[in-house]
Amino acid sequence: MIPPERAWGLWLSRRIIARIMGTFGPSLAGTRVESVDTKLPDARRVKGEWVYGPRTPTSETPRSSTSEGAIYYVHGSGYAVCSPKTHRRLTSWLSALTGLPVFCIDYRLAPRHRFPTAADDVRAGWDWLVDTCGVPPKQIVIAGDSAGGHLSVDLVLQPEVTAHHPAALVLFSPLYDLTFELALARERIHPDPATRAANAVRLVGLYHSGVDLTHRRLTLDVAGGPPLPPTLIQAGGAEMLQEDARQLAADIRNAGGRCELQIWPHQVHVFQALPRMTPEAAKAMAYVARFIAHALQDARAVTEEVH
Repeated sequence: MIPPERAWGLWLSRRIIARIMGTFGPSLAGTRVESVDTKLPDARRVKGEWVYGPRTPTSETPRSSTSEGAIYYVHGSGYAVCSPKTHRRLTSWLSALTGLPVFCIDYRLAPRHRFPTAADDVRAGWDWLVDTCGVPPKQIVIAGDSAGGHLSVDLVLQPEVTAHHPAALVLFSPLYDLTFELALARERIHPDPATRAANAVRLVGLYHSGVDLTHRRLTLDVAGGPPLPPTLIQAGGAEMLQEDARQLAADIRNAGGRCELQIWPHQVHVFQALPRMTPEAAKAMAYVARFIAHALQDARAVTEEVH
């Protein structure tokens, strides 16, 4: 394995993953990207990018371009290796299929920035969307993959967000158990064709190093918390995080939330980002778009009844 603890190993890992995702999942032609680098009134910095897929309308201000809603995307990374740029296929595809702008947060990465930096950056991005851009929470769908899934769930469990939660959650191959005990147990029976749990442990450890994994923002108490927004989870049938997806779905339901779990046979981790490798990616994303449309429609109906 390339050692992520070494500077050259982390640099090489980032280059390899960027090349793979760029080769098998390039952004859609005609995608427009607007960089964001701003600060909230309390001096928290928000970096990221608005992504508009082909034919998705844009306007001069985020407030008007998000009048029909927006997607807040939290990319995966093992907390250490990816960026909004590596995930532009997913974000541009989401935008094109839904007709909505996607804001992808560029949270700071480990090992330079350790826990809880990434989680705090994700919260700052949410606050910026709601308070500065003026997008009502009920018109936002939060989506994330892998470690971004863990960060997304952490966000919606925070009391201020729970009180005014988003319309829905969409999670691709979410990381849930940072001990990787679920992944290791599955690996002993069905090895992941793309990676090993021990490698993931080392990479993710760059983020939480020195912090007890029982910390409430690392071991997320979904089953004992408030009901989450309507959630769709998609995972690959060949990946080690399949059991994370199953456990998260069970915990959401046990807390009184609605969760649809899809395990796509023979698929790898976040296969939706690699459409040139697997034709199932298009089918999965089409379903995601329908789920988002229905979730936003339901949220609007509830809002209209209240008013």
